[in-house]
Amino acid sequence: MKLSSDRVVVEANRQEIAAFLRKIEHIYHLLPHEHVSDWRASEHECSFKVQGGVVIPLVQDGFQDDELIFLRSGEKAPFSFRLTVHLEDEGIHTAGWISFDGEVNVFLKMMVEKPLTNLFNVMSVNLKKHFEK
Repeated sequence: MKLSSDRVVVEANRQEIAAFLRKIEHIYHLLPHEHVSDWRASEHECSFKVQGGVVIPLVQDGFQDDELIFLRSGEKAPFSFRLTVHLEDEGIHTAGWISFDGEVNVFLKMMVEKPLTNLFNVMSVNLKKHFEK
């Protein structure tokens, strides 16, 4: 299953945003706090529980310059997936979005497609808000 968040324009340069996102503990600032709990982070991974009790573990999985930031599902994820944060220069601003590629069966897809899309959209908007402060 492939999903993408809405594209947002962030009022910061790409290098500044990439430096922020390279620290996995900063993912916390992007999450919808009213819908997540049990946040945990170490140097290269984090996890949190979403409404409904599912734990989402994320592990840093590399970078491509300041353009792409890769995360993958951790050991105890309900299914394997990969997240990619895309960052594109737009003058003094940066366009960004999140893409998701997961190994999800048809039944599970019906249950998770909308909540995941909403989560990624909120994370993109929260990234934008973080740099507007």
